[in-house]
Amino acid sequence: MTPYDDMAPPAKGSASTTPLVDGFGRTVTYLRLSVTDRCDLRCVYCMAEHMTFLPKAQVLSLEELDRIATAFIGLGTRKIRLTGGEPLVRKGMMDLIASLSRHLRSGALDELTLTTNGTRLAEFAPQLAAAGIRRVNVSLDTLKPELFRTLTRGGQVAKVLEGVAAAKTAGLAVKINTVALKQDNAAEIPDLIRWAHGEGHDLTLIETMPMGEIEADRTDQYLSLGEVRRELESFWTLDEIAHRTGGPARYVRIAETGGRLGLITPLSHNFCESCNRVRLTCTGTLHTCLGQEDATDLRAVLRAGATDAELMAAIRGGVDAKPKGHDFEIARRQPAVARHMSTTGG
Repeated sequence: MTPYDDMAPPAKGSASTTPLVDGFGRTVTYLRLSVTDRCDLRCVYCMAEHMTFLPKAQVLSLEELDRIATAFIGLGTRKIRLTGGEPLVRKGMMDLIASLSRHLRSGALDELTLTTNGTRLAEFAPQLAAAGIRRVNVSLDTLKPELFRTLTRGGQVAKVLEGVAAAKTAGLAVKINTVALKQDNAAEIPDLIRWAHGEGHDLTLIETMPMGEIEADRTDQYLSLGEVRRELESFWTLDEIAHRTGGPARYVRIAETGGRLGLITPLSHNFCESCNRVRLTCTGTLHTCLGQEDATDLRAVLRAGATDAELMAAIRGGVDAKPKGHDFEIARRQPAVARHMSTTGG
C-alpha cells in the first residue's frame, strides 16, 4: 500500500484529461517507467563493466513513482511498462505493482507490464500474474551458456530459461527480446526463433543502439535487420501482419514456425513518425525521445511540493517539446546520447 492507493485519475471531461499531444500531433498513450538503474547483469552493449550506480536519494521513492504514473494515467496514458535496469531487483517492486494494478481494476489503464532479464522471474512470476500482469518481455540474446556468460559478464542462461518457464506456467504471455549482434549471435538467430516459437513465445529482434559510453565498439556489432530479414526469407515465409503491442515493433508471421517475429529498426528504418511513447527515468527525468537529450525534471517538481495539477502541467510541457525524431547513427564514434540504456529505462 502507498499513500496514493486511493488516488484516482481525474474524471473524464475535466481539463486535465484532454489527450497528451506533442507539437507534431502525436498522441502519447504509453509510458515506460524505470524503477531502478541497477541490474544483476552487465550486458556488454548496455552497460560499462564497472558502472557507478545512483545514490538512493536521487532515485524516486515507490510513492513518487506511483504518483507520477497516476498523473500520466489521468492524462490519457493507457499502457505502462515497468523497466530498469532490472526492475525485479528493486526492493518493494511487488508493492508498487500491486498498487498500480488498481488502475487496471478501475479500467483507467489497459495494460501494466514489464521488461526483465528473467533472472528473477522464477521467484516473481506467480505474484506478477496475481497482480494483473498479463505479459512480460524477457531480454535474451543467446541460448548458449558460454556466450551468455560473455555477453552478460557472468550471467547464467539457465536462470533465465527457468524464469521463462515459470512465467509460462503462471499464465503470462512471454515475448523474447533479442539484440542482433553481428559478431556474436547473428548465426544463432534462426535457432532462437525456432526455440521461442516452439515454446509459444513471440520474439522481437532489435538493432543495437548507440547509447552511453561502453567498452565495446558498436560499429563492429551493428547488424541491419533488413539484412537479417532477407536471410530468413531465403528459407522461411514471412507474412506481414497488422499485430501491434503499442511499441515500435513491426510484426511478421513465419509460416513454417507459426509464430510472430517483431522487428525494431531504429537505425535502418526509424519509427518516429508514429511514436506514442515517453520514458521516465528512476530519477524522475522525463525523456520524450530515446535518441535525444531532451529532459524534464519531474522529481524537482514533485519535491517542491507540486499539486497534482502542477505535476500534470509539467508533464504536458515536457511532452509538448517532444522532438520530431531520434538522431541515431551507428557510424558515429560517439554515442547519440551520453546516458546508458540502463539509466534511461529499457
